[in-house]
Formats: sequence, C-alpha cells, structure tokens
Amino acid sequence: MKKPSQFQPRRFAVVGAGPVGCIVAAFLAKGGFEVTLCDVVPALLAPAMDPGIRLEGAENFQQKVTRTCLSIDDLASYDPEVIFITVKANALPLIASALEGFYKEGMYVISWQNGIDTELELTKTLGRGGVMRAVVNYGCGLVGPGHVRLPFHHPPHYLQELDPKAKAATVAIAQALTRCGLPTEDTQEIISMVWRRGVLNACMNPVCAVTGLTMNRAMNDPIVFQIVDALVKECIRVARANEINLGWDFYPHAIEYMGKAGDHKPSMLMDIEAGRRTEVDFINGKFVAYGQRVGMETPFNKTMLSLVKGLESSIESKKKH
Repeated sequence: MKKPSQFQPRRFAVVGAGPVGCIVAAFLAKGGFEVTLCDVVPALLAPAMDPGIRLEGAENFQQKVTRTCLSIDDLASYDPEVIFITVKANALPLIASALEGFYKEGMYVISWQNGIDTELELTKTLGRGGVMRAVVNYGCGLVGPGHVRLPFHHPPHYLQELDPKAKAATVAIAQALTRCGLPTEDTQEIISMVWRRGVLNACMNPVCAVTGLTMNRAMNDPIVFQIVDALVKECIRVARANEINLGWDFYPHAIEYMGKAGDHKPSMLMDIEAGRRTEVDFINGKFVAYGQRVGMETPFNKTMLSLVKGLESSIESKKKH
C-alpha cells in the first residue's frame, strides 16, 4: 500500500470539452473536487453546469462541474493545481503558450490525450518540471455537447512525471483519480505504453478514417486487414529500431486487441466525419519521423499520412466553397 503523498490536490482544470475532457471532468467533480472545464466553444460548455455532463455506456451518470470558462487566461484566477490537457494534439503549441502566462512551480500539467511526444510539445514552452504524461484506457465519442458515450472503459489508466522530483505529485494525482472512479497507477514505463498505444492508433485510426469502416469491420474485411497487418509490422519495426520496448509478444497482442475492438468508430474517423482536422501528424506522422531518424523507410505510414492529409484538404476546400 502506497503512503499518501503530502501533495493533496483539490483544484483541477480540464482544457477541452470534447469527449475525453468531459469524462475526466465528470469523474473528478463526482469525486468532490473543484473542477473548471475550459473550452473556446460556448456550446460545448453549456450543459456542463446545468444539467451536467452525461456519460452513458460503460459508465452511466450525470455530473455538474464547479464552473466553466472560455479561455485559458481565465483559468489563472481559479488557481488550479492540476491541469488536464485533453484537446487534439495539434493545438498543443497554442495551449502551452497560453498556460505560460500563469504556470508556476507546484502546478502540474498532464497530457491526457492520444499521440506520440505530446508531452514534449508542452515541455518546449513549460519545461519538464511540472509536465506529466498519461495513457488513457477508455473509448469515447461525443453524442452532443456534454453528452458522451463510452463503448469501453478498461482501467487502470497510467501516469508518469517527466521530472523525477515530481514523483510524489504523480502518486497523489493518481490516487485522486482512483478515488473518484478512474483507477490510475503511477508508472515508470509510460514511453513504452505510449508507443504500444501509438502502434494501435496508427493502424486502426487512419484505416478507418480513409475507408469509413468501424474497427470491427476493418479487422474482418480480408483486403483491408492486409493494410492493418502491414501497418502493425512496420510500426513495430520502427519502435524496435528506436530502442522502444514493446515486449517480445506485442504483435499477436496487437492483432488480438484490435480484433476485439467492436463496432466502434476511432477518433480519426469521427474527426473526418465531423469536418475536423485529425491528429495524424502525432500518430502516423511520428512513425514516419522516427523511421527517418534511423534511416528506415515507412511506406505504409507515409501512405496513410498522405491519404488522411488529403481528406483534410478536401474538407477545408469544401468549407471555403
């Protein structure tokens, strides 16, 4: 049994009122913590205080947060001790720049999102001292503002500090999340975990985004599965060439895990359907970049990156006309 940490956070902020942010905000508020939910879109925030964020599926409850705000600058007056970043990875430079204005020692910022190296985007502006990285094990989609469906919730979730001096804070935050219903463990293996998740995302997300298929249908289509399989193997080669420890049996685990995914739309497909930019640069783009770092060709990741970028360009073009 781990001893309680001296740091006992009570004031939390969640940046991003999409499905990932709504879930962590609802659980923290349910646990009795002070929670400020921040987003630039007023319509996404409106239900969070009345009638409250509604979760359905693997978790079912409705919960009001303490308050909402429309800009990160407004967060400063509420003096949050812990800030969860749940926005799309491509928004991180702007988020970090806004946080820099009131970020201070003793404040912790958690990358609670998809993608490889998202925490490093934060450290470029904020330094390493208070930045943490999480791996989150729930699937989710926005039914409507403040209304989230969870097809699955497979805890525990994982959290790691980037600076060893912040270890006690990591333990305390993990304990707080666990108490409010999001079982979370502190770990020293977060990079391996992020990459294992990254491989799965790099296979299912772009394939579903390009084909319009759910994860289950993609895995069960023999032609489409050949692409998924090739992506898994290519991503594993890139990870191993960069000395990332995925585990000796990761390939069969990945195929088995994706085979059990169910009739679920991954986030990249939902982004394309909603006319939003995706996180493909922090998923397949990272495997391309890490391949280049070790002189390795990554034709499957490059192809998926190009196709998804093409879809994004098509969406932008339609918006202009």
